[in-house]
Amino acid sequence: ALYEQLCATNPAPFAALLQWRDVAIVSSSPERLLEIHGREVSTRPIAGTRPRSQARHSDSLDLQELIAHPKERAEHVMLIDLERNDLGRICEQGTVAVNEFMITESYAHVHHIVSNVRGTLRADVSPVAALRAVFPGGTITGCPKIRCMEIIAELENAARGFYTGSLGYLSNDGQCDFNILIRTLTVQGGRIELRAGAGIVADSIPERELEETRAKARGLLLALGAGE
Repeated sequence: ALYEQLCATNPAPFAALLQWRDVAIVSSSPERLLEIHGREVSTRPIAGTRPRSQARHSDSLDLQELIAHPKERAEHVMLIDLERNDLGRICEQGTVAVNEFMITESYAHVHHIVSNVRGTLRADVSPVAALRAVFPGGTITGCPKIRCMEIIAELENAARGFYTGSLGYLSNDGQCDFNILIRTLTVQGGRIELRAGAGIVADSIPERELEETRAKARGLLLALGAGE
């Protein structure tokens, strides 16, 4: 029932549900970490967000402002380069390309800037090795990935749990599809947990980033009956 509620309040293309022992992961993720189809491998990073407005004209202006904003564009391009580098370690030389560049996707509560990066997987790379190469997603860590992960570990006083991890499937023939666990509820022992975040760069405006986290959490709270 909770998964159905979340899909209703925050529809998303990479929604997923996992129930295992006493834990349930209830996700309405808009972001793909990794897909392998045949020998084509792809990742679909999201970087750049604006909360949606209830007024149609204002909503349209917000979308235009998002795609034209120098800070958002620079951050997005930086992360595309990171994803290209990750795929470059597992793909045939010269095959990694951005086949969708900075398109906009609009969801129930936010607008996003999205790109798609793909390449041809090398014959000696297994699906598990491919997953290891891109995990955790660059849009979650920032760039440079390893140093950013070290800083996150220093600054955050608690483990993230499943949040910003990944959930998906791997079939016997090597096909797979994994999301990034954002817009996700974790249910365990009668407790429900949700988290939301925003990417911080040198010219971020703290108040705007805070509002972004609230917009990202809105669909989760509505699914829980918490209202606006």
